[in-house]
Amino acid sequence: MSAKEATARIKINKLLEAAGWRFFSEGTAPANIRLEPSIAIQSVVLDALGADFEKVARGFVDFLLLDARGFPLIVLEAKAEQKNPLTGKEQARKYARSQNCRFVILSNGNLHYFWDLDRGNPYVITSFPTPTSVIGYQKVTPNPLRLIEDQVGADYIVRTQRPNYAAEAGWRNEAERPAYIQANKLRFLRPYQLQAIRSLQAAVGDGKDRFLFEMATGTGKTLTAAAVIKLFLRSGNVRRVLFLVDRLELEDQAKKSFVAVLSADYQTVIYKENRDDWQRAEIVVTTVQSLLFNNKYQKLFSPTDFDLVISDEAHRSIGGNARAVFDYFIGYKLGLTATPRDYLRRFDRAKPGTRDPREAERRLLLDTYRTFGCENSQPTFRYSLLDGVKDDFLVHPTVVDARTEITTTLLSEEGFVVTFSDDAGEDQEQVFKQREFEKRFFADATNQLLCKTFLENALRDPVSGELGKSIIFAVSQNHAAKLAQILNQMADRMFPGKYQSDFAVQVTSQIPDAQQFTINFSNNNLLGSGNFIPAYKTSKARICVTVGMMTTGYDCTDILNLGLFRPIFSPTDFIQIKGRGTRKHDFRELLFDDTRKEAVPQPLKTAFKLFDFFANCEYFEEDFNYDEVLKLPPSRSQGGDENGGRQGPVVTGGAYEHLGTDILAMVKEATIGQEGMKIDRMFFEKFEDVIRANHTVATAVEAGQWDRVIDYINHEVFDKPEEFYTLDKLRKAAAVDRRITLREILEKVFGLIPRFKSKDELLEEEFAKFVADRVPEPPSAIPAIKTYFKAYVTSNRVRDIIDSKQFTDLATNPVFSTRDFRAVPEKYRALVPEYIKDYVSLNQFAA
Repeated sequence: MSAKEATARIKINKLLEAAGWRFFSEGTAPANIRLEPSIAIQSVVLDALGADFEKVARGFVDFLLLDARGFPLIVLEAKAEQKNPLTGKEQARKYARSQNCRFVILSNGNLHYFWDLDRGNPYVITSFPTPTSVIGYQKVTPNPLRLIEDQVGADYIVRTQRPNYAAEAGWRNEAERPAYIQANKLRFLRPYQLQAIRSLQAAVGDGKDRFLFEMATGTGKTLTAAAVIKLFLRSGNVRRVLFLVDRLELEDQAKKSFVAVLSADYQTVIYKENRDDWQRAEIVVTTVQSLLFNNKYQKLFSPTDFDLVISDEAHRSIGGNARAVFDYFIGYKLGLTATPRDYLRRFDRAKPGTRDPREAERRLLLDTYRTFGCENSQPTFRYSLLDGVKDDFLVHPTVVDARTEITTTLLSEEGFVVTFSDDAGEDQEQVFKQREFEKRFFADATNQLLCKTFLENALRDPVSGELGKSIIFAVSQNHAAKLAQILNQMADRMFPGKYQSDFAVQVTSQIPDAQQFTINFSNNNLLGSGNFIPAYKTSKARICVTVGMMTTGYDCTDILNLGLFRPIFSPTDFIQIKGRGTRKHDFRELLFDDTRKEAVPQPLKTAFKLFDFFANCEYFEEDFNYDEVLKLPPSRSQGGDENGGRQGPVVTGGAYEHLGTDILAMVKEATIGQEGMKIDRMFFEKFEDVIRANHTVATAVEAGQWDRVIDYINHEVFDKPEEFYTLDKLRKAAAVDRRITLREILEKVFGLIPRFKSKDELLEEEFAKFVADRVPEPPSAIPAIKTYFKAYVTSNRVRDIIDSKQFTDLATNPVFSTRDFRAVPEKYRALVPEYIKDYVSLNQFAA
């Protein structure tokens, strides 16, 4: 055996042990790995494989992995590091068939493939599956024909909700049918949702295992996904489904939807760490971020734990580290999105527009269509906003294009020019553009005018007559706080005695329970309900002022007004925000007074208003036919105040905000005295006791409110005279070879992680993500690429040399030499730094 073969074997041994496979008996558990067993190869197998294979009656399997009864389960074919694992594919197939094994692992120690011989092609994996997971995975016998032939009708979901609904139906004629359906909250699939499912069945018939549904906001992607889940589970083609979302509030929303329509047959749970109920459920809902943090998806899950992965808002799940979670699991993949990203459209590989060789690969990785198997840039199924409006399932907005003199000037090519005198009395001039509104350009008068215009022109609730429920999108959290304050002050004057600063609510990550606020707003009980009519359950809070929390996937059908109080430059963001108002709604649904119901003149939502103060619609759709245009009067301060003040309020708190470069103002040395030397493990353990006993912290950690926890500890625990806990002291006490974060410390305190990972462990995990995204060619170069990857992450000097292209300096570099650099394929010399800059946080590797 060569040195490279031996190295590969050592790495494979460690991966097997990490996944729970045993070379030796442990207590009552027998060994389940056999090394190089001699096996008989049936002649019929040889004949089937053809004459190109060795004509031998016996052979040697590198590793034979056994099930709980000691029968062959997986053939593991090992290759030397410099060889592509796929070179052993046919040999492994031969051995697997002779042992009646369905599964094969191909590995060279750095690159690994899992192959289900009954299902398709080898699939890249970043860790080995556990014995328990593979045994469970084996229970699913793929039968695409059953999946294709299953008859899916409009009542497909209803049969799960109410299996005997037809027999128990009380309607005597079709006229009574709608009332029965509404009373029992039955969910029938719409024609286009049925078409989506049938398109998926056709794609399976074509041999595909990846699918993309491009469906406009408000068209029932979750209900369609529920029907797909039932189709796969019922046909026996999957055992367990993972439904990925990218926001915490969407986690609960998705679970409720699945429970409502599938609970009669299947169990749905939200994944929580340290709870194993997900193993007993058929549908597991969780956020991508939850699985990503501390690489829980690798640490706590096996690649074979889920047979179907559905990604809500799929365009988000394939960028950055989120893609590592999506690609980790083996099986069918379905993407749901209203806004796919087509990075390959109009991209000519022969004329890329740049000399950078990474351009094509980067576009390929981020292209939603290609990721989900739609190479022709056509999704498996598409249903647009225009389709939804045409079919009377959605509504278009009424666009209110409103601009003040200041916002108009900010939008112009010249920008808003401000003249002022500096500290030396010299006249200065500065230009502000729309991107700088409320970030570098502050105008209270403009904010007042925008709020006033919004309140005076917004649609009213058709039942109560109060301002219709609204969402306003601000520039920043600080801007959101200002707008909420202005709106509440104006509400006091417009609706005396009706609101006590609960008319408008800031809903951003800085606000405790902000996630719950979004849920309560949708459920019509945010800060109370029925303020005008007790029998009408509508939220007392009428406006949520947010930045980005209520954009993607937020479901609140009775929204009547959206306010764009900021410029938007991403078409995806614009489409998602606009989509918050497109759903239809009957406002009588939550009115518990039949007499009043009959008196509501226009109970159905036929439109919503989109207030656009920064020409966003014009920016994205130049020929947009505006339904309504308001001309706003200029505020007095815009043209100079009564005292002749200069135009443009750029002075805040009496001092001009310096926007140029900065200089070092102070150097402070701190000599560590004897009391400082007491920072040790006991100090850390005492901190653990203090924090665990703090009810506020414990409650917030349980709820996953990390921003709130960290802010509380920084203000209420650190730097107090009793113990003088500081983050630096805790880092020293933890004795880890890198800069751990406060969140990591808290997760250790509450048992969410067993220990702090070393720098090298994190490096290995980051490199595994890199390899999962792009399988290096040739595989023999992986060790050299890994050395380069680690050196670039951990060494400032190596980064400076590579970034400045001063490669001759590597000759004297002790960390990464010229010889190391030459061993890296030319393509990866540029690709590795680019990937690290985009996706790897270098702070976590600092000492």
